Amino acid sequence: MAANHGDYRGYLRNTADMESGQHRCHHSSEPTYRPLLFGTLAVMGLLQVASSVAILLHLTGYLQEVDLSSAPHHPMEEVQTEPVLDALRDTRKNKRCKPPKDGLPSAHLPIKSHQEFAKKGEPKSIMIDWDELHGHRTRMDYLKGKLLVKESGFYYVYAKTCFRYYVFDNMSQATTPPLDVSNAQLFQYVCHESIKQNSKAFVLMKTGSTMRWEQGPYNMYCAQQGRGVRLEGGDALYVNVSNAWMLDPVGEWTYFGAIKLGN
Repeated sequence: MAANHGDYRGYLRNTADMESGQHRCHHSSEPTYRPLLFGTLAVMGLLQVASSVAILLHLTGYLQEVDLSSAPHHPMEEVQTEPVLDALRDTRKNKRCKPPKDGLPSAHLPIKSHQEFAKKGEPKSIMIDWDELHGHRTRMDYLKGKLLVKESGFYYVYAKTCFRYYVFDNMSQATTPPLDVSNAQLFQYVCHESIKQNSKAFVLMKTGSTMRWEQGPYNMYCAQQGRGVRLEGGDALYVNVSNAWMLDPVGEWTYFGAIKLGN
């Protein structure tokens, strides 16, 4: 009985020792696993937050802007220049495009050189002849100084004439006395023959001046005018000038033309 009692006391002591041992083991492992657990949870939380922020930034486009601004070789400048390059390419394409063969009716004619006009002091109006070979015409005709309209429409008509007088031109001809140009009347008339009026001529434009030139080595005067007018197929246009013998024969200074603007 005493043995059994001793055994029971031993059992109780062993049980208490085991519980106290387990209790000691539990206290000794707590400092090791608790920081590890907290660290794992913290890392997972940070990863979760980072992934959420990354998704949010990607959806808002911020990441794309950051990549463009931080990439080398100045990509932002390349992005900004792409529209300019596209515009230049389009411009080159437009320049290569040929105009249609059936363009708007138009004509530009320089003065015909070597025209003989009588040298008279009186301001008689004379029709000018134009140079077809060095000018151009599109869907318009020309005949003996007259520009012929083939298509009805609204046209812009223009003309420029330049007059000049050299003293030594007359001095080279000893038998011819010099002409008096101290009161030279230099006028330009653009005339219109209307098919609706039985080709009757009307003065479409008129300009000029009375020049009081000195007997110097060189004198020059230019008259230029232009206007829009309704023309019909079969109409004719021509230019008359006074003192035509003083016309300058240079085509860049004396010319005549028209272009159709619309119907």
